[in-house]
Amino acid sequence: MTTKTEQRRADLRDRLIASAERTITTEGLHALKARALAQDAGCAVGAIYTVFDDLDQLVLTVNARTFRRLGQFVQDRTAVDGTPQDRLVSMGTAYLHFAAANQPGWRALFDLSMTADSPVPDWYLAELGALFAKIAAPLRDLFPDWSDARIDLMTRALFSSVHGMVLLGLERRISAVPMDHIERMIAVLLRNVTSE
Repeated sequence: MTTKTEQRRADLRDRLIASAERTITTEGLHALKARALAQDAGCAVGAIYTVFDDLDQLVLTVNARTFRRLGQFVQDRTAVDGTPQDRLVSMGTAYLHFAAANQPGWRALFDLSMTADSPVPDWYLAELGALFAKIAAPLRDLFPDWSDARIDLMTRALFSSVHGMVLLGLERRISAVPMDHIERMIAVLLRNVTSE
């Protein structure tokens, strides 16, 4: 049975996550400040740290939710018919569209700076792993003789490549590449790299 103290703590945790998620997904990670967060959640600044060790842990929690939304978005838009390459291209295109429509939250996935000795929680790695598993599935169909290590390397290489194109594409000041060109670039990359 949950005590009143445990329930209050759980409620505060939910309020903090909701408030942080609103801030991060609308204004970006840089806008998340402890004082404003506490005011929005209706608690003292010190109360934040009774629920989360630090703000980084709270951001990781929000980012895990963003990863889940990203994974669902990609899954919902992945071609079920067609070749494994078609599936990869539809995933890459979905990634681009998610990033474009959710820029502040998407950027927060990669903007959180943690020290080298800060452990990344297992649940966070599991969310990232679930996203990578979606990419690895068509690669296994394309290259059934490849080892797990080689599939993992290709998965990370393709993700990094598509991510780089998306990032530069959304930084229009730098690349000045229109969205439809980015889609074509993603398709060219994924089809050529995975051709046998």
